[in-house]
Amino acid sequence: MSPTSETAQGGRRLVIVESPAKAKTIKGYLGPGYVVEASVGHIRDLPNGAAEVPEKYTGEVRRLGVDVEHDFQPIYVVNADKKAQVRKLKEQLAESDELYLATDEDREGEAIAWHLLEVLKPKVPVHRMVFHEITKDAIQDAVRNPRELNKRMVDAQETRRILDRLYGYEVSPVLWKKVMPRLSAGRVQSVATRLVVERERERRAFRSAAYWDLTGTFATGRTGDSSDPSSLVARLNTVDGKRVAQGRDFGSDGQLKTPGQVLQLDEANARALATALADSAFAVRSVESKPYRRSPYAPFRTTTLQQEASRKLGFGAKATMQVAQKLYENGFITYMRTDSTTLSDTAVAAARAQVTQLYGADYLPEKPRLYAGKVKNAQEAHEAIRPSGDRFRTPAETGLTGDQFRLYELIWKRTVASQMKDATGNSVTVKIGGVSADGRDVEFSASGKTITFHGFMKAYVEGADDPNAELDDRERRLPQVAEGDALRAEEITPEGHATKPPARYTEATLVKELEEREIGRPSTYASIIGTILDRGYVFKKGTALVPSFLSFAVVNLLEKHFGRLVDYDFTAKMEDDLDRIARGEAQSVPWLKRFYFGEGDAAAGAASEAGNGDGDHLGGLKELVTDLGAIDAREISSFPVGNGIVLRVGRFGPYIERGEKDAEGHQRADVPDDLAPDELTVEYAEELLAAPSGDYELGADPVSGNQIVAKNGRYGPYVTEILPEGTPKTGKNAVKPRTASLFKTMSLDTVRLEDALRLMSLPRVVGADAEGVEITAQNGRYGPYLKKGTDSRSLTSEDQLFSITLEEALAIYAQPKQRGRAAAKPPLKELGTDPVSERPVVVKDGRFGPYVTDGETNATLRTGDSVEDITPERGYELLAEKRAKGPAKKTAKKAPAKKTAAKKTAAKKTTTAKKTAAKKTTTAAKKTTAKKTTAKKTAAAKASTDE
Repeated sequence: MSPTSETAQGGRRLVIVESPAKAKTIKGYLGPGYVVEASVGHIRDLPNGAAEVPEKYTGEVRRLGVDVEHDFQPIYVVNADKKAQVRKLKEQLAESDELYLATDEDREGEAIAWHLLEVLKPKVPVHRMVFHEITKDAIQDAVRNPRELNKRMVDAQETRRILDRLYGYEVSPVLWKKVMPRLSAGRVQSVATRLVVERERERRAFRSAAYWDLTGTFATGRTGDSSDPSSLVARLNTVDGKRVAQGRDFGSDGQLKTPGQVLQLDEANARALATALADSAFAVRSVESKPYRRSPYAPFRTTTLQQEASRKLGFGAKATMQVAQKLYENGFITYMRTDSTTLSDTAVAAARAQVTQLYGADYLPEKPRLYAGKVKNAQEAHEAIRPSGDRFRTPAETGLTGDQFRLYELIWKRTVASQMKDATGNSVTVKIGGVSADGRDVEFSASGKTITFHGFMKAYVEGADDPNAELDDRERRLPQVAEGDALRAEEITPEGHATKPPARYTEATLVKELEEREIGRPSTYASIIGTILDRGYVFKKGTALVPSFLSFAVVNLLEKHFGRLVDYDFTAKMEDDLDRIARGEAQSVPWLKRFYFGEGDAAAGAASEAGNGDGDHLGGLKELVTDLGAIDAREISSFPVGNGIVLRVGRFGPYIERGEKDAEGHQRADVPDDLAPDELTVEYAEELLAAPSGDYELGADPVSGNQIVAKNGRYGPYVTEILPEGTPKTGKNAVKPRTASLFKTMSLDTVRLEDALRLMSLPRVVGADAEGVEITAQNGRYGPYLKKGTDSRSLTSEDQLFSITLEEALAIYAQPKQRGRAAAKPPLKELGTDPVSERPVVVKDGRFGPYVTDGETNATLRTGDSVEDITPERGYELLAEKRAKGPAKKTAKKAPAKKTAAKKTAAKKTTTAKKTAAKKTTTAAKKTTAKKTTAKKTAAAKASTDE
């Protein structure tokens, strides 16, 4: 912008933030003397491969992007897609008198600011400008009160980055060699995957237990009303003083934890007891009443927001953070990456004002509520996630819509509720006794809860991870009875139950588990979960996170040979160390040396200690990944199922087999990619092995005498002929066997010889048109069609390939050929509004299968996704991933040759050009080959480097 007279007097100030959206909002709050630009995230980073490393670096430095021999000096390069932006920032800086670095006030934001300084090399005064909300007052206050760059925070972040690079680039190649190419390992992603795998192991080992109890409906004999019901439902508690077993009394092996101390009823005993109690007299034995009090929940921090958005809004962690980022950048909420539950005095005052305004003074406590507690190693200087400003906008006042409205409303409610009074009431337990016809003393129990003052629950009630759990504001009213009151049993019902395996993790519960174990940083959990989903280690069934068989192999290898690296306590201890570096209590380089090379003279033994889980928490990673001879690739990818059946994770997917390959009686069958590991029982494995697989012999072709077989191939079931031995397969006399795909209506176990012969007879000649041009019916990649010369027309069904007549074919060709796309199919499913594009997202059926789209971006469903089960957040994640990859590269079309009169001149020029081009192409090809060879040898491509 052009400097005004005011600018000339006060100087021109350049403010750099991370995102264009944030820049746009801030620009409106600053005067004409300020230019606000975005770095668009990190402007430089460790190289993604050897090709990005400057030529002066060789060997290990080129492979890792870190010089481990010289104090772990990182090799930073400006990202290729950021070079233009860096040029723009340098140009703006050259015209400025001051530089304000206004990146987020956390470790990553501090590191971005440091990288900007390193690249831009400003010769003008530099200020670090920090704020927690994007409001006019907050921005102007930040300009007036800048600080210095916090180098300790930068050191901690850079150490974390280097650590993750070493972990990913050293351990990932082990997975490539021993499990499958293109896998990745990461400091936190591998531990998160292990948690999901361990839960599935627990489910596989789980044995259900059956138990019975009785439920009784007891009437008081009075006419009831809403405050005094006429009856209550109670559950059998004891028989002859011994407590009746419930689900919590059984272990994962299906056996009672304390046999003899509880009574396990089976169906026969439960029914017999119910019959014996049919005519018994019952009376109230005790009534115990206690005061009930519930305090409001603390305001949101990053992880609690992710959990609650998952429970209440169905958002995944990544979708939650994407929506929250937009709310923050547009000035609606405070910074959303925070571990703090503290509210500023301004926020407390704003919340209390709205309590009085919306709910009345009766709901406002005398003193403000303080939530000073932070999680361990909390990020610096933040407050809780709350509506921005010194007066909170109600959701209706924001003008927001869709997911942004829903998330803002959740944050607003939670913040206001945090400054309200406790909910109070009473909880009551009633015990009812009687004696059965056969003389057994029984006692039933019922619990109730009444809320006399709802307090904060008027504004907000937290959700629950268990869908069957009762929420805090749910009342259960019992009749007003006293000890000794007689009750009549209206019904005594025996009920059977079975214990259930531990629930799989959801995104919300995995985030909670990681935080409780103090593993990783809460601000990275969304990206960690996204990574393990993208890598195929985990897939979703509804909201549940299910580990793939591939993840079992990966975790098996890491546990057996890199045990310390996926140990939960070890990972948490590393987090402590990184925070000690941030506080200046430890130095980065000595710590990295211990981690990578081991400690001093003990380095030789440190690797084994790191592998088996003994010794110091910092063993030598380098030695650990050097000797891989002890790792048996087949062993770590094999898992016994039972009855001699073994599951193996192969390079092309999981399969089961019994016996050794090429041995008599050997059986093998593929396992469905979307099969949950706990569903692979011995019975199901036997079914897979018993199912027809491989070649189905259909019979001999009566004409050629060749055997015709049906097979299941990579692209689906098909039929083919077996050529006689000695038939040439290569050369000009090669003979190719006839092959044809099965129709969609056919299956391997029902296809017949005559069906196969008809399929292999395609293409079928339908006839010829008036000009003698032949028309054929063919089955192609995109379905059945007619072909006449170069003119193709689609058919509506595969059966038409054999039934369509010449007249019908000519009628089709008589119609004008449809240009462009066919009429759009209706969507298969509607998912909601995308948090990024704010457009409706639907699932459609496309040329290559179902896909999600918001009208701008299309993303094909992955293996493990289905139209029926896909959730809105999964749809948003697929679209976000597709956007991140950018548009597909289009192949350049050849320009049409220009018509000129001087054909001879053109030909001469063309000949010369071809010679020159050939010479250049040869030289370029040599350089390209050399570069590719170097990259192939040294690149640890795409190994995870982000925790």
